[in-house]
Amino acid sequence: RHINEKHTAGKMNNEETSILQNQSESESETSDDFLNTNQNSSQFDVDDIGEFVHDHGIASSMVVEYEKVIEACGYGWFQRILLLVCGWAFVSDSIEIQVVSFVIPAACDLGMTSSEKGWLNGIIFVGMMIGGYAFGGAADIKGRRLVLIYSLAINGIFGLLSSFASTFTWFIVFRWASGIGVGAALPVLFSYFAEFISRDIRGPMIEMLASFLLLGNIMTAGGAWSIIPYKTFWFAGSSIRSWRIFVALFSLPALSSAVLFVFMPESPKFLVRMGRIDEAKKVFQRIWKTNHRNKKDLPPLIQNMSFYDEIKGNSINISMHKVFSSTMELFGKYRRKSTLSLLIIWFTMAFAYYGLWMWLPEIYNRMESYQVSVCQTPIHMKISGLKFTRRSNDTFNDTISPCQIEDFSPTNNDVFLKTFLIAISNIPGALLTIFAIDKVGRRNLLASSMSCSGLSVLFFLLVRNDIEMMSMSCVFSGLSVVSWNVLNAIALENYPTHLRSTAFGLQTSVGRIASILGNIVFGLLVDVQCTVPLILVTISFIIGGIASFLVPKTDYNLLS
Repeated sequence: RHINEKHTAGKMNNEETSILQNQSESESETSDDFLNTNQNSSQFDVDDIGEFVHDHGIASSMVVEYEKVIEACGYGWFQRILLLVCGWAFVSDSIEIQVVSFVIPAACDLGMTSSEKGWLNGIIFVGMMIGGYAFGGAADIKGRRLVLIYSLAINGIFGLLSSFASTFTWFIVFRWASGIGVGAALPVLFSYFAEFISRDIRGPMIEMLASFLLLGNIMTAGGAWSIIPYKTFWFAGSSIRSWRIFVALFSLPALSSAVLFVFMPESPKFLVRMGRIDEAKKVFQRIWKTNHRNKKDLPPLIQNMSFYDEIKGNSINISMHKVFSSTMELFGKYRRKSTLSLLIIWFTMAFAYYGLWMWLPEIYNRMESYQVSVCQTPIHMKISGLKFTRRSNDTFNDTISPCQIEDFSPTNNDVFLKTFLIAISNIPGALLTIFAIDKVGRRNLLASSMSCSGLSVLFFLLVRNDIEMMSMSCVFSGLSVVSWNVLNAIALENYPTHLRSTAFGLQTSVGRIASILGNIVFGLLVDVQCTVPLILVTISFIIGGIASFLVPKTDYNLLS
């Protein structure tokens, strides 16, 4: 039925025909492939047709109708408020990811080895892996808004509790739980946002949302620079370590984001998919009224909208076991290539980026402490006898601490200032992505940015002084932010509504596994031979860039 709609578009009205004709060239090619593959069959398999239609963006009447209603709602204050609310939530999640990397060089009283620091950096990604998969699937079943409220609350509450943890073990546990909230929110957040946006501005708008990541990085680096160097604060006659204040303060964005989403509507795309047409109509009316405050009468398209031809008789009796079946659907005949390609890209990107990025504050600290190049710090640490171990008591105040070692300054102001400047260096890359994503194309931009990011890492091997290290870090950060922003758009646009959050959640979960491995591998090798992890980072980026060309084009496609 969907295939017939595609090939009889001439019978539809002019507006619907125009929308269909603007689909990407790759769609028509894959459509012909599908028909040729099945030309000897007397009857198409219904499941195969439905899967193919959703995978390749062939517009059914429901998809076209939804796009027309979204366009009729217009662009205005609703989308601006939506961008700010979702952007602030993205800021809170990016903060939680970055916080530990700033705490590690400051919490010298923990006396951690490089390997243990790698595990601490990686523990949040364990939580994100669990949260991304479980809650991503739940969002496709129970709704985007509800999952966002719960996930952001989990993030904020456990992030706050970690600042009060009395032992290292509890600190690890709370950071892991906070990671579950972060992992749950990220894939759902982008799905929720994209489903309110019409296709003509979807690419740039998704990139604007993704650009809030750099605001989170700037805020975290700026906060670390302002708070952590003081080392100790006094309150009611008791001393509180500065890193605890830092962790507590930066749990507030997640908590405030959870409150903001209480006042936001559910995704109308999800409501239509679930057959809740009356609720979807109220959301569309709210969008239109917010964007057209001086107009009273709703346009006929919104007043008389109907999706019943697509969903009539569709039973929406689903439960959480559908999460697993939805995951299996991602690896169906016509989605397998997209899914595997995106999983490769997420794995390589996360392994390379977080393996290096989460260690930058520590690397800066070592270079400041010993006044040597990146790959010479392990030698000087061995000469200084810095082999950190914890006693069995495992409390924060009962450690063999590098703070006791003369001239070792784990909270040097320059470390945080430089990381702050690196965060600012993301701005050009973010702006480039916003303006270039539709002109250059998603695949081309992703492949080129990942390849350039990988090649830039090799120049770290040539770094011999502070200025060179700073310059290369800015270059690497500016290039990699382009890759992340484009990847978010591609990951969303390759799947239909009922699979979008599940797919994004699975991809981010695989990314978290790669992040954990990247942190651990970097921690294990950085003290042995730092050339090896840097080369691994480069190779990983380039593999991901090559895999980008295996992903179907989604430029200007409708969201099915």
